[in-house]
Amino acid sequence: MNVAPRLADLAGDAASPTLLTLDRVSISYPTRDGTLTAVEDVSLALSTGERLVLLGPSGCGKSTLLRAVGGFLKPSTGEIRINGEPIGAPSPDRMTVFQEFDQLLPWRTVLGNVRYALERGRSLSRREAEAVARGWLKRVGLKNFVDAFPHTLSGGMKQRVAIARAFALEPALLLMDEPFAALDALTRRQMQDELLKLCEETGSTALFVTHGIDEAIRVGTRILALTPHPGRLAATFDVPPGSRTRGTTAFAELEQKIQQAVFADPELDHG
Repeated sequence: MNVAPRLADLAGDAASPTLLTLDRVSISYPTRDGTLTAVEDVSLALSTGERLVLLGPSGCGKSTLLRAVGGFLKPSTGEIRINGEPIGAPSPDRMTVFQEFDQLLPWRTVLGNVRYALERGRSLSRREAEAVARGWLKRVGLKNFVDAFPHTLSGGMKQRVAIARAFALEPALLLMDEPFAALDALTRRQMQDELLKLCEETGSTALFVTHGIDEAIRVGTRILALTPHPGRLAATFDVPPGSRTRGTTAFAELEQKIQQAVFADPELDHG
């Protein structure tokens, strides 16, 4: 396992501008027994157009880091910057897709959920927002469900709505917090493939959290592995396009490399 690299070594594509920077970030919580450190001394740089995956076992601070990038938590030490500016609060330039199915407004239809976000987040008129919303719902395969309410949808369909809403807002950074973890295996793979296609078509920048090596390789351009609690950077892996296709030798070799380097403990969940 590698020691935590320097910030300068953690940038992605040198030809692309740096969008997100975490500089020696630690996040701690007060507890009855003292202070609990969830994340310790994490530095990373995310370039525009990258899909960076935070990979690690449950409890290693992946989601905590994502919430901090979203502006919902403040680091105990260190700094998080987007486009060179410190992150101080949530903003439409960072949209999060969670794993929970209840992230949609239950009293609004599928179309209403996406349209409302566009009216608020991009200040579009109702007519403009509806046109954009319909276009994105068509792209995620839900054009025939625009009038359905969330409680009538399957888990995969709800996640498609959340993804359509996130992409429609055209954020600078997509934050994906294990969005497919609660889905069955077949639906999860289908959603991974659909997300990859959308990201490649739009050139979107994403920070994706998962504990599954297979998923990390499939959706990411680069993987940063975290140690078990407290989360520290353990190793970084590039994912060449040719390694992203399941069933290939390149995919299997990279999966084995990550497994051996990071998840040597058989008790850890490999996804």
